[in-house]
Amino acid sequence: MQHQSQAWNPATNVSEQAPGVYLAEGPASNWIVVRDHTGFMLIDSGYPADRPLVLDSLHYLDLQPADALALLITHGHVDHTGSAAHFSETYGTPILCAPEEVAHVQGKEKHQVTFGKVFVRAWRPRVFRWMIHVIKAGALTAKPSPEALAWDAEKLRSLPGSPEAILLPGHTPGNVAILLPEAGVIAVGDSFVSGHPLSRKTGPQMLHPMYHTDPAAALAATHRLDGIKATVILPGHGPALHMPLPEALAVLRN
Repeated sequence: MQHQSQAWNPATNVSEQAPGVYLAEGPASNWIVVRDHTGFMLIDSGYPADRPLVLDSLHYLDLQPADALALLITHGHVDHTGSAAHFSETYGTPILCAPEEVAHVQGKEKHQVTFGKVFVRAWRPRVFRWMIHVIKAGALTAKPSPEALAWDAEKLRSLPGSPEAILLPGHTPGNVAILLPEAGVIAVGDSFVSGHPLSRKTGPQMLHPMYHTDPAAALAATHRLDGIKATVILPGHGPALHMPLPEALAVLRN
């Protein structure tokens, strides 16, 4: 996998999944653009080396990076915060996350999979290829976002799509899903995914346990999504899922 703009085409990798809601499928991690009459915001931002692709995706949608009203972070892993420091430092974009995740996004805490956990599995071809990719993607030199702030419900409602955060601890302490109720869309980050380089499956599934701070809690937390109405699911890894959320949850729990 490469991180050059010429190897990634927004015309094929950026798609409108619901009115005003766009999924950008990066080389190994996704980000989302949400826009309405008030402007636009981002949800997550790929790996550090994905920054040119994030910018390309905005330009493809005729948006200017400096106009982003906010960058929402589902959780503080480097494959989701990769462009956050750049947006904050270069454009003054507010970087917002759950109160429980602020210290992680600011770099004061670390809840990332350890090198040791990866190294002992590196003999497996899928793990080895993933490890090489994330190193090239800048995972080891990612910058934290010291200016990151905690959101509140009122601030979220004022943003494009009127997002609502649902706390799903377990992947990280402050991991969330972000519901866009008017569009019937939920961005689940890594709460569950539809595909991953370490997985042979496609469709709703939990990540490998090594990626979770507390794997049992991560699975249990998905019950907080019971009763949530959404028919478009945008994961942090893998393609969009167009299916009722309860059906997706039933699949990943079986």
